[in-house]
Amino acid sequence: MLQQALDLPVTPRYGFENFISCAGNSSALEFSRRITNPAEPEKLLYLYGPAGSGKTHLLHAIGRQLAGEQYQVLSCRNLTVPISTTSNLLLVDDLDQLPDQPELRNALWEAFNQQYSSGHTLALAGRFAPKELPTIDEHLISRLLWGLVARLDVSDDRSRQMLIAKLAQDRQIILPDDVASWLLTVLPRDVGSLVSACDALYRAALQRKCRITLRLARELVLLGTLTP
Repeated sequence: MLQQALDLPVTPRYGFENFISCAGNSSALEFSRRITNPAEPEKLLYLYGPAGSGKTHLLHAIGRQLAGEQYQVLSCRNLTVPISTTSNLLLVDDLDQLPDQPELRNALWEAFNQQYSSGHTLALAGRFAPKELPTIDEHLISRLLWGLVARLDVSDDRSRQMLIAKLAQDRQIILPDDVASWLLTVLPRDVGSLVSACDALYRAALQRKCRITLRLARELVLLGTLTP
């Protein structure tokens, strides 16, 4: 009888100490640390890069560094009016997904301007560079360019090796080196494919009550469960 797969034990820890630093994101990490340093005058940061490149991790790391557990990362995917700015910290994710609604654009601009004028820390993130953001007010785009701007890119082989190791660690699974190396040769270069692969391997190993092996990974590819 097959064992039922349980929810994945994903326990990501969003801190600077466990952020996977590589050539493609070292500037983003440096700037994120900088705006949390009381001795640094710069308090504004915009991060951009593809999904899964670490933007959200850094936003949470900034929040935890400055406010412990008493912080909130707002997502433009479900932003509502009015936007709360009661703290000395404004963290906004998914800036490229802000709905094309004047009310939301104005509310975001007002919240940003209020925090910026007060000298508070602001960190925002999206998939695109400031001038490529589709629904953002031009005043906000201009203001973003006044601060620190960093692009994250983790598509190189070394970065992907480090990422897949971190994904396995978060899921508390043992991923042998030969399996990880093989996955990196057959999977697409996006981070989402690495996440899906780790999840598929975990569920298959749990159902079969076996270890994750290269043979299992190859079998999942043949079955279409793990799609390269």
